[in-house]
Amino acid sequence: MKTQETGAERATTGRSPQARNGIRGDQPYGAPQLDVPYQLNTNENPYAPSDTVIATIAADVASAATTLNRYPDRDFTALRHDLADFLRSESSVALDPAQIWAANGSNEVMLHILQAFGGPGRTALAFTPAYAMYSEYARDTLTEWTTIARRDDFTIDLDAAATQLPELAPAVIFLTSPNNPTGTALAPGELRAILDIARDLDIDGGPALVVVDEAYAEFRREGTPSALELLADYPNLIVTRTMSKAFALAGGRLGYLAASREIVDTLRIVRLPYHLSSITQAVARAALKHRDELLSQVAALRAERDALVTWLRGLTVNGEPMTVAQSDANFVFFGKFEDRHAVWQGLLDQGVLIRESGPEGWLRVTVGNREEMTAFKNALVKELGL
Repeated sequence: MKTQETGAERATTGRSPQARNGIRGDQPYGAPQLDVPYQLNTNENPYAPSDTVIATIAADVASAATTLNRYPDRDFTALRHDLADFLRSESSVALDPAQIWAANGSNEVMLHILQAFGGPGRTALAFTPAYAMYSEYARDTLTEWTTIARRDDFTIDLDAAATQLPELAPAVIFLTSPNNPTGTALAPGELRAILDIARDLDIDGGPALVVVDEAYAEFRREGTPSALELLADYPNLIVTRTMSKAFALAGGRLGYLAASREIVDTLRIVRLPYHLSSITQAVARAALKHRDELLSQVAALRAERDALVTWLRGLTVNGEPMTVAQSDANFVFFGKFEDRHAVWQGLLDQGVLIRESGPEGWLRVTVGNREEMTAFKNALVKELGL
């Protein structure tokens, strides 16, 4: 007769529950969080909210706290009106609040998209280099993942797209403008070309979905349009935004999207009940009340970015001019280094934290305030021996 193992015997077997295939052995995503004087690795806005903004947030959160015994408005109706109003003023695109969706950061927004339009038997695609989390959203929703390489200048290879997209038949196509980690903005012709190809694909009787991630859109240069302008022409288009960057609200965790009402209604099916807390809604709405003040630093950050690009291009690496990608974001992508990790470590040793991101040889630095940029420049000059 088989005897039952004792607790001590079970402990010696070394057995433990195993993660499912697809995540077993993976490591959690996340940029290093290190306590150093100059943290320029996560594209945060360096300007903290003013006392005036803080006071409004505190008052509105206190008001929301009086009803914390009740669930929040699960469709966050007032917030959707406020976000639609902001997009109307920022991009001159009038949207019905029913076309807006929001969640806890654009990360959760993206997860909702793939929960609804990805999944087993479907494929998601991005043009690389691209935001590293896209592949993880696919993994977490059991969506197949594939990529098409960008050109050497990080623009979209439309010839490759025209050939490969019909063959790969992705259900969801991720585009990023400005792109992370390169900072490259999409040209209107590039986006329309991809949208036209996606419209002709047959994904279970419908077109492929195109998601344009505009997390850094507020930093784009004058004359660079938003994909929001194409929503009326392409019902298979989603445009995502965030309040983490230009609004300096990274700690508030509010991302959102604009799309057709039909797409938004589909996303409502997969969201968890009451996923957006009363406090999150109150913080986001309070910040939107002060949008002019919070966005007033965008012009200064653009100027710092453009000055940084010019400065970096004046440096040399191994006898060659520094290669610097043109940026429409609040960060700059530069290289190429034979050992980028050594450069990254050398800067870190001087108290400056930047990001190893994208293809080998490249580094990415967040555009900060004048003091932060001076510290970065001095550290890089010292590290390179210039």
